[in-house]
Amino acid sequence: MQTRILGRTNRTVSAVGLGTWQLGADWGNVSEADALEVLGAGADAGVSFFDTADVYGDGRSEQVIGKFLRSRGPQHGITVATKMGRRMDQIPENYVLANFRAWTDRSRKNLGTDTLDLVQLHCPPTAVVSSDEVYDALDTLVAEGAIASYGLSVETCQQALEAIARPHVATVQIILNAFRLKPLEAVLPAAQKAGVGIIARVPLASGLLSGKYTATTTFAADDHRNYNRDGSHFDVGETFSGVDYARGLEAATRFAELAATAGTTPAQAALAWVAQLEGVSTVIPGARSTDQAQANAAAGSLPQLGAAFNTEVAAIYNSLLRADIHPRW
Repeated sequence: MQTRILGRTNRTVSAVGLGTWQLGADWGNVSEADALEVLGAGADAGVSFFDTADVYGDGRSEQVIGKFLRSRGPQHGITVATKMGRRMDQIPENYVLANFRAWTDRSRKNLGTDTLDLVQLHCPPTAVVSSDEVYDALDTLVAEGAIASYGLSVETCQQALEAIARPHVATVQIILNAFRLKPLEAVLPAAQKAGVGIIARVPLASGLLSGKYTATTTFAADDHRNYNRDGSHFDVGETFSGVDYARGLEAATRFAELAATAGTTPAQAALAWVAQLEGVSTVIPGARSTDQAQANAAAGSLPQLGAAFNTEVAAIYNSLLRADIHPRW
């Protein structure tokens, strides 16, 4: 497994991490036993970065991670990033120090730690991203020892650029995959220049890039790939990267053919492609089984895919997706 420095945290993390939204909720039910096995399979395969949030299963994801880390002992070597800001309405008035203290106290209890490794504001409104007072409050949490570092998880490239310009922002998390190329233009270069880590989320476009879905694939009622296709619950860009499902299947077919030329699976090719981009610190696919966790981790040690592969990724994007996706995020 390749490793990287995670921006201004100065922590070394695996190039492929593990996203744990699916261990909390919104992807169908995953038992605690299965969740612990997924975490263990990832860690045993070299994954040293877990990403979670206080709202994933109303804290369940954090609690399961905390239980897992305790089972591994104090030298587990895993960095945990959590998120805050979606336990209340996402309005600027709620992003204040008192709420930050309450939210991080709850996350510290869930994870069983005195100091959180990394806390990210969870896709806040643009007014929050631009607020001096918000960063002052986050600096206070660092000074008090509640958190070691902070970052932002954002929806748009413009929000990412605003966050990167702040002197104490350690990381920025953004959707980045073969169906979402806009961050390559300005976000990755700016992050590299500033020394800010980039955490790439939704790297498989909610599974589209795995090549396993068809027009007849169905998803559970409590799976966001069912209930949020129209963006009625949260930003539609979080579900299939905002790609129309039918158009996404067409693009995924072409990507699978491309992956075959590289001698790997579509999912591993998609993950390796993101992880190999200059400026990306770690990519955080989810996993619902130990087999998925192990296969995802293996993408972190694949050889370079090369310029021809990159050219074809851009061709798929430009011909099928760019017009709908590029202007929005």
